[in-house]
Amino acid sequence: MALSFFSKNKKALLNRCRDDYPTKMRLKYDPYYHAIEAQSGTNIRLDGRDMIMLSSNDYLGLSFHPKVIEAGAAALRKWGTSPTGARPSNGSRAYHVELEEKLANFLGREACHVHAAGYLSCIASIASFAQRGDIIFADKNIHSCLWDGIRLSMGTVERFSHNNPDDFRSAAESVNPDAPKMLIVEGVYSMEGHICQLPDIIKIADEYDCFNVLDDAHGFGVLGRQGRGTVDHFGLNEKVDVICGSLSKSLASTGGFIAGSNEVIDYLRTNSKQTIFSAALSPAQAAIASTALDIMQTEPEHHERLWSNTKKYNAILKNLGINTWSSETPAIPIVLGSKERVYHFWKALLEKGIFSVMSIAPAVPPCKDLVRTAISAMHTDEQLEQIAEAMAYAVKKVG
Repeated sequence: MALSFFSKNKKALLNRCRDDYPTKMRLKYDPYYHAIEAQSGTNIRLDGRDMIMLSSNDYLGLSFHPKVIEAGAAALRKWGTSPTGARPSNGSRAYHVELEEKLANFLGREACHVHAAGYLSCIASIASFAQRGDIIFADKNIHSCLWDGIRLSMGTVERFSHNNPDDFRSAAESVNPDAPKMLIVEGVYSMEGHICQLPDIIKIADEYDCFNVLDDAHGFGVLGRQGRGTVDHFGLNEKVDVICGSLSKSLASTGGFIAGSNEVIDYLRTNSKQTIFSAALSPAQAAIASTALDIMQTEPEHHERLWSNTKKYNAILKNLGINTWSSETPAIPIVLGSKERVYHFWKALLEKGIFSVMSIAPAVPPCKDLVRTAISAMHTDEQLEQIAEAMAYAVKKVG
């Protein structure tokens, strides 16, 4: 006879799963893992209701571009569904090399490597190069994938205040001057919408001979010439050793990339466990990213529409007195300061047909609990009007 679910088990880890308070709260309030039933651009259907997507990372709106969709379908017909292996063994294909060469050329780099997930690329950008005894300087607000890379490297981490060059300098002054050093920042911080103060931070990093790693998942496609990203935005391509990022945002695919010099990428391919032992990017996703990259360079209207929509959306939020944490990009948080206020604001938006995402401590700093929203080039003026009405309703309801 099956044991009752409520009976205490001798296996401590099973009891840990059963008794976990955050899981119980997630299941009770149900803010995450909502399965969208249908989607067309920024129109979605959830629980039988038509809604507007306001938290997608599809910044340029290319995931429904006809050329992108056809490129994925053509790759499936030509290559099948999967390379079914890792790149060092049986998984490498010509389409990987083509995409890597195009990305490297676009970013002004000698070489590039693509992974099946952006999370893998970001972990590998740190764990492949840093090791025990190295000093790693990290902005306190970097993404979880970067913290995982730091842990795997077994380097000694020195955190500095978010986007604060002065605090970075203080941290750099306090460590062993002879130890190898790495700096880790993001080009655009996705929760805050902040652009990295890269010129000032890189200047300090150079003084201390840091190997510089920049995660540009949310800057690629958004900033710089034709969307070349944060490094191009500031004209600092010669100063950053590694640019890592995602194919699942502006490039409308899935996967990730690491771009750098030939010697850096060759070292990665020899030493990175995330690269050596991970299955290769699928043919459809590689073709999609490659075609989206072409469109970024030949159809500037998507980039222009993204920033036009961002300006209009920011004006809506400003008129309502909403705290956006001084966001400078299409990733725009609505900071409410407590998980209770965030939950009720999020629910109010859902009532009005707007899909957004809750983010609460510890995913964000204490008292910075927020509703994460993101603008896309696909949002129409009519949708922005509906969003404005929903925001006004949520502000009034939360008080």
